[in-house]
Amino acid sequence: MSERIEKVSRTAGMFAPIAVARASASIADQIRQAIVSGRLVEGQRLSPERELAEQFGVSRVTVRDALRTLEAMGLIEVRVGARGGAFVTAPTGSVVAQTMSDMMRMSVISPEDIAEARLVVELGTVTLACARATEDDLERLRELGRQADEALAAGTYSREISWEFHALLAHSAHNPAVDGLTRSFRSTLSMHPVRAREGAKAHALTVQEHGRILEALERRDGDAARREMAAHLLRGTNIDERAAALLDWEGVRPRPAASKKAQSSRRAR
Repeated sequence: MSERIEKVSRTAGMFAPIAVARASASIADQIRQAIVSGRLVEGQRLSPERELAEQFGVSRVTVRDALRTLEAMGLIEVRVGARGGAFVTAPTGSVVAQTMSDMMRMSVISPEDIAEARLVVELGTVTLACARATEDDLERLRELGRQADEALAAGTYSREISWEFHALLAHSAHNPAVDGLTRSFRSTLSMHPVRAREGAKAHALTVQEHGRILEALERRDGDAARREMAAHLLRGTNIDERAAALLDWEGVRPRPAASKKAQSSRRAR
């Protein structure tokens, strides 16, 4: 019993009583600050609701509301049972992605805005992946490529396969923040609105472009990987001039084939 008590970290003296109208928000903010500052660490158990209510000078209901807020933020996990309680946890990429999605849904975002935002993120992602991808990372991408070819031949290719390619690419960058950003590609930053304009040929073009990106990764050729990624994301858009400054900064100059005539010729091949 004494050993169990020692393992349960108490937070007495860490928090100050609340004397404001929005008590639950203030409680959540104090606990959040304790987590981000490192005073509370991942896996640590908070004091029981009763003790927290005494520390903050509020009711247990108010504390419970604050804990729900922190749980929604991905900062704590509330477990039930004899060994339950509120435990500090690290926010997952899905929480980050959902927050970004909710924010962006409140704004008017065009398919061109999405393509440009994807360029900002993915030109950097593919650069890191070229430098950091392990052989296991590359093999997972190769296996997905084989699955994509089979699905394309069977007529069952879906955007989920495309999303998985970009997710594996982000994982190959070995940066959890990049992982979190990339999860938003499945919702608000999906290229689906752009691809839907292209009709039946869209999936075949996507599979080919993903293959060329993977080939550049295997050669550890960052310049080629960025060029292939830029061509992939710019396909079907009209933002070549709008994105020229970004592409020049990244060392990825728009190809001559970016003109409408050249694009038509390229897609016909």
